[in-house]
Amino acid sequence: MILYPAIDIRGGKAVRLVQGDYERETAYDADPVDAARRWAEEGAEFIHVVDLDGAKAGRPQNLDAVRRIAAAVECPIQVGGGLRDTAAVEAVRAAGAQRVVLGTAALRDPQFLDGMIEAQGECLVVSVDARDGKVALSGWTQTSELDVADAVVQLSERGARRFLCTAIEVDGTMEGPAIDLLNRIAAGTEAKILASGGVGDLSHLEQLAAEAAPNVDGVIVGRALYERKFTVAEATAALT
Repeated sequence: MILYPAIDIRGGKAVRLVQGDYERETAYDADPVDAARRWAEEGAEFIHVVDLDGAKAGRPQNLDAVRRIAAAVECPIQVGGGLRDTAAVEAVRAAGAQRVVLGTAALRDPQFLDGMIEAQGECLVVSVDARDGKVALSGWTQTSELDVADAVVQLSERGARRFLCTAIEVDGTMEGPAIDLLNRIAAGTEAKILASGGVGDLSHLEQLAAEAAPNVDGVIVGRALYERKFTVAEATAALT
């Protein structure tokens, strides 16, 4: 299982939200490039970047930061937030993203998703985020009536090969991952799953490594790294 240190960008800064709430924000690095360099120097194999402003606006807002992060580190990065048309995806790829993360658009625009599956292939990640087991959309500001596990089944049938799944209730809380939900989602697909939300100490990573379904091959961690609960190297060791 691979660790993905998270860099969430809002207003040009690296921040973390609690449970997806834009009113519960903590800023950690004035320049997100500083966070990227720190994670890379500690041994990160992949970095996860979210344009929070883009997620809310519906189009990328922090492309310059993405470019600078990609240029500053040797490990690959994946980027999401506001990628709702082909031009936005191409702009993020041109800025240096190895993978792109689609959220709202993947669920609301099947034709767009089909085009991105064909064009991006293994470089595409579909983000399916859950609040109370239901899919959340538009930067987590809206909740649908679609069960998150059912959504993953449907998207897998369309050809999606990698998913990012976040339990919003535990995101940013450091109270532990929602393993039951994660495994319920993973059971419906042969695609790879990235887990996100709730990791607060090394025991949570060890639990994921021991109890998560075999197709859960990565975990995204943010606040616990920023608050130095453990290092990237320690987390990597806990996951192996």
